[in-house]
Amino acid sequence: MSDDLILGIDGGGTKMMVALADRSGRILRTGLGGGVNAMDNPGWRTELERHIEPFRGETRLVAVAAALPVYGEVAHLSRLLEETIERAFPNAKTRVLNDVDAAHLGALAGKPGILVLSGTGSMAWARDAQGNSARTGGWGDIIGDEGSSYWIGRLALNLASQSIDGRRPETALEKAVFDHLGLDPADPMNSLGAWATSHATRPSIAALAAVVDETAKAGDEAAIELLEHAADELARHHRAIAAHCGAGADWTFAGGTFRSALLLKALERRIGSAATTPILSPIGGAIFAAAQLLDWPIDDGWIGHVAASARAAFAQ
Repeated sequence: MSDDLILGIDGGGTKMMVALADRSGRILRTGLGGGVNAMDNPGWRTELERHIEPFRGETRLVAVAAALPVYGEVAHLSRLLEETIERAFPNAKTRVLNDVDAAHLGALAGKPGILVLSGTGSMAWARDAQGNSARTGGWGDIIGDEGSSYWIGRLALNLASQSIDGRRPETALEKAVFDHLGLDPADPMNSLGAWATSHATRPSIAALAAVVDETAKAGDEAAIELLEHAADELARHHRAIAAHCGAGADWTFAGGTFRSALLLKALERRIGSAATTPILSPIGGAIFAAAQLLDWPIDDGWIGHVAASARAAFAQ
């Protein structure tokens, strides 16, 4: 029916977005929440349920696509994610997909190619011309997530500590990190150690990636080297999965780490081609997936409407 509505949910390690859209792709209502990674956040279900609750009473809602971390990676957590969404929306068609799968759908508007993701975590996702998907990375911060914001932030702390100790040449990263965290440079071990043991969280460490980018833009060699190292790791993700799509496949990117133009340019050099500009944001990809559930016609006009509406709704 023309007044049917769809819901897209885009979850991540540090935040989630919810968007209610009509058949034209216009976003009518939104919601914002914290991280919902079921791998490392014991409160993920409470956070997810709290922020989808305002949409459960929408009588015109016919399809829900929830793009969530860990889905398809760990079997018992995938079942819990499915059960949570199905129980919340018993009268709608539902689909749970990995958040990077939805980011790929959005960034390439359903077309084949490769997505390199670097946010709190890192992963690459490929889809071939027949719609078959493959992925690499996404192992989490304990095992992997190389080239992610968290990984960059953790190495920035490592470099700062080495600079303090005299184990490597002085770097402007030390002062930048201390300024960002509001720490006392006169007592570096005590202040940084106290922060690490009492206040450090995965999001707060990931936020240091932006500090590295700003320091690199100012010319600090250690910060530049760190972003180059991150580009090396992300390029490995791309190389590991490139054969799935064949030579010369389009590639694009997603995730907050790529706010760093230095990182993106370094990755383009390693891959040997410029990235395709993402067409839709990850929340747009979730809306795209919900429309697919209903076989709604998806053309360039509809995609453009979703993109413009998402930018306005989330100030993207």
